[in-house]
Amino acid sequence: MTKENHNSKSMFHGFWALTNRDLKKWYKEPILVFMAIIQPILWMGLFGKAMNIGGIFSSNTFSLTGIPLPAGVDPNDQSVQNLLKFMGSPAFSQQLSPIVMKATFGVTQYFSFLAVGMLSFVVVFTAMFSGMSIVWDRRLGFLNKALSTPVPRGAIVMAKVMNSVIRSLIQAAIVVVLAWLLGIQFSASFSILSLLVAFAALFLMCLGLSSLFLAIAIRSTKWETQMAVVNLLNLPLLFTSNALFPTTLMPSWLKTISEFNPITYGTDAARQMIINSTVTLYGIGPGHLLFDFAYLGGFAIIFATVGIILSIRYLSK
Repeated sequence: MTKENHNSKSMFHGFWALTNRDLKKWYKEPILVFMAIIQPILWMGLFGKAMNIGGIFSSNTFSLTGIPLPAGVDPNDQSVQNLLKFMGSPAFSQQLSPIVMKATFGVTQYFSFLAVGMLSFVVVFTAMFSGMSIVWDRRLGFLNKALSTPVPRGAIVMAKVMNSVIRSLIQAAIVVVLAWLLGIQFSASFSILSLLVAFAALFLMCLGLSSLFLAIAIRSTKWETQMAVVNLLNLPLLFTSNALFPTTLMPSWLKTISEFNPITYGTDAARQMIINSTVTLYGIGPGHLLFDFAYLGGFAIIFATVGIILSIRYLSK
């Protein structure tokens, strides 16, 4: 075996050993898995079900009969009275609700729209806390030991990234199962292939976000600093994306911000694959799946490269 092949094998072995170490710390503590998925469960079960937007248009809560008529319309005209009578009937409400929901969210129930957004929710929060791992390794002395081995510094950082990616995808798979149990409406064309494509988008999104937050934490020695960064960025990142609300209804300034947010593109791709939402980042109509993947791929490559470069330059004992 040549020296080059030996070094390559050693690098891969060290990369996987470090990844597996972090994974063991996770799956050997079931409470950590439980805590990771309980938040999206609460969002889907409470917020998703309680916020019954379609119920606004039910016969008991919604009526158009009290809306003033346009100028020039005779309220005593028989045809107008028949129309008003129909608009106040349960039949009209039942027909209106799915139409409005479909035009707003691309699906006939808000829960399905939110459930796919929860996949991005899980990925984002797992990626954000990936930086905490390297901070604790530095404080507990393990990072010094890892830096003393032949494993390249870039492999040490990418092992942290891969741990975050694997964890987020496992948790996202659990969320998909829970969403199915709670009543998500999958698209008619939904299949295992569709799910794999959606998870490929989530993979790229998590790869880029984990690399970004690890790059931020690479020089940090205090976990309080990293927690402050996470608390500062988590909700702005989430609410400037389409995870909870379609970008088509956002104010123009917020929609512009969302178009730079990778979460928007990951969620958009997942919705097209899982629930076939007709309301995408680009408006009502077919989405641009290839552009979503191009953006996510570029985002992942850029920040993974930045993370490796910073680790080579700044990662020290």
